Amino acid sequence: MKRLAVYCGSATPADPRYMALAREVGAALAQRGIGVVYGGGKAGLMGAVADGALSAGGEVIGVIPTALVNLEVAHTGLTELQVVDTMHQRKQAFTDLSDGFVTLPGGVGTMDELWEAISWAQLGYHANPVGLLNAFNYYDGLLAFNAHMGEVGFVRQAHRDILISAGTLDELLEKMASFSPARTVVQMRVEDL
Repeated sequence: MKRLAVYCGSATPADPRYMALAREVGAALAQRGIGVVYGGGKAGLMGAVADGALSAGGEVIGVIPTALVNLEVAHTGLTELQVVDTMHQRKQAFTDLSDGFVTLPGGVGTMDELWEAISWAQLGYHANPVGLLNAFNYYDGLLAFNAHMGEVGFVRQAHRDILISAGTLDELLEKMASFSPARTVVQMRVEDL
């Protein structure tokens, strides 16, 4: 994996562990020679990931819609900042520029990015690993719900392992490195759906 798209919140939670985690993840990826592709912002966990990677000499590519640049939230110290027109173009760029996805704690936007990466993997739009860093057990409820969707039958057996989760970055990257793409929906027969 040469580059990973990192999804995370643009907010700064009161609990300082989240900002520290984001900085540590950015630095750790850079130290492994893995470039960061992210939303291009300077605020919250997003800015902390970028700053952590940059401080460790890493490559950081930000992709940000024009509307957010105009609000002056763009990080101007990146290796590269790509300005796009829409959120859809932003998410396509994340997929085009990266070899996988790592999701840190975040809110609605982070969930949108995570679920789209999973959905696109199911459909065969990419064959990259989708990782979820469950630091501080932040995503326990989400992981339980994801399992529940599979148990009920809304996530096919073939797709239950698309979402890769771990409590530490080292464990997550190890799991992502051994990822094998799932059989996609377009490869299935009608009776498999």
